[in-house]
Amino acid sequence: MGTATEQQVAPERSASPWWRTAVVYQVYLRSFADSNGDGIGDLAGLRARLPYLSWLGVDALWINPHYPSGGADGGYDICDYRAVDPDYGDVADLEALVADARRLGLRVVLDVVPNHTSDRHPWFQAALADPDSPEASRYHFAPASEEPPNNWQSLFGGPAWSRTPDGRWYLHLFAPEQPDLNWRDPAVAADFEKTLRFWLDRGVSGFRVDVAYGLFKDAQLRDNPGAYSPTLFGHGPEQAMTWNQPEVHDVWRQWRSVCDEYEDAMLVGEVCLADLSQVALYSRPDEMHQSFSFRLLKSPWDTAAFADGVQTALDAFSQVGAPVSWVLGNHDKDRQVTRFGGGDLGTARARAAALMVLALPGSPYLYAGDELGLPQAVVPDEAKTDPIFFRSGGARAGRDGCRVPMPWNASDGVGFSPDGSAEPWLPIPADWDRYAVSAQTRDGGSMLTLYRRALALRAAHPALGSGEAVVSTQGDVLTVRCVGDDEVVRCVVNMGSETVLERTSGSVLLASAARVHDRAGTIALPPNTAVWLLED
Repeated sequence: MGTATEQQVAPERSASPWWRTAVVYQVYLRSFADSNGDGIGDLAGLRARLPYLSWLGVDALWINPHYPSGGADGGYDICDYRAVDPDYGDVADLEALVADARRLGLRVVLDVVPNHTSDRHPWFQAALADPDSPEASRYHFAPASEEPPNNWQSLFGGPAWSRTPDGRWYLHLFAPEQPDLNWRDPAVAADFEKTLRFWLDRGVSGFRVDVAYGLFKDAQLRDNPGAYSPTLFGHGPEQAMTWNQPEVHDVWRQWRSVCDEYEDAMLVGEVCLADLSQVALYSRPDEMHQSFSFRLLKSPWDTAAFADGVQTALDAFSQVGAPVSWVLGNHDKDRQVTRFGGGDLGTARARAAALMVLALPGSPYLYAGDELGLPQAVVPDEAKTDPIFFRSGGARAGRDGCRVPMPWNASDGVGFSPDGSAEPWLPIPADWDRYAVSAQTRDGGSMLTLYRRALALRAAHPALGSGEAVVSTQGDVLTVRCVGDDEVVRCVVNMGSETVLERTSGSVLLASAARVHDRAGTIALPPNTAVWLLED
């Protein structure tokens, strides 16, 4: 098969710390497993399910925020950064979870939110009570006036400024209950260093850093030249005054120096910028270890789009010697099955996409439930909790549909709570028993079985995940040739509507569909299907 485009990228081949190729499993804690029957997932429930993650074959788990929270944004409005929300347990529960995970060969990464706090945080409450308090300088306040200080908009809808009871304005780039911190006040940096050390001393292996590109804002509060569009790959020049200020990189240098004091601790940043070369700068050798590549998360099912998403990331991160952290699904985006067309079509494409991402060099981040092929759940308006839904007046559906609790058993209320009688915090669709872990483990053709086989093969074949990548396209076919020290594995994805023939002198390691045929050195690859081919 000829190639229309081809380029080779060689990742760094020096000693490889665990995080360079780790498969990280994202746990939305509230929706993973409920241990005490209150309808809310918790640390004890997650701890009981750790053997499942070990069986699945992942290397680490990232836990969405577990801290005491005001409840305005799914735990991302934090009241106390060095504690555990009573809904989830206590610090001893987290320590026990980390210890059990270590015994199973799993590492634990926590979420940390340095851009903003809850409006119930003691600092903000003190700032409201006294404009001259030291705490007031830790947020962005502006004097009382008829209009907000500038044109900045909240990502959740509406202005990014709200009034205090005494008429001042305060900044919140997300919900009003999430006031932005002022990182130009040294007290903010000092307190977060205490937070990092508090959890690292308890054995965690690092942090996923929320809104890592947003800590500093334009010091003069100048207007943004444009407005962010959620259809874009990320923020760009139109948001020049609110995101990606140069001072933010000094924060990550300091955090990196803290992590370097601990064995194998790492940082991975949420950096939602349109320019991947800018995203990669956050992963320079003296800054964070990784920063997410979201390009595939927002790409349509299209050969050129996926090829560009892969190649652009490989190119950008190779310039700073960092691995790519690949993201196909997370707690902020509709489920893959639904994004890729829904039903059987979306499922087939999600299966193929899984093989592609797990073949790529770097560190894939898997969102809990994607290994079950969960679709986006339809959550009734009266049950929704996401501020995006409410701030947009219902114009945006919000993110509740990808946060619905995990189905574990095909009975007992899908096994999310101990006896199945608890009302879950978000309603579980009536037909989700068919996606349950218990049902899929008995099905050799299930999505769960595919993921488990793929992860086992990835661990057994170093060309997958840590090889050099050669990306090529021909028509509707995307090929990633993974070159290891002693072997070559090709991942071939047919993203078109017709079966294609692929010549090979090797053998099929794994296919995303049973309909792939291997006859006399020719692979017949149906539409929306991927295959791993081990070359002779």
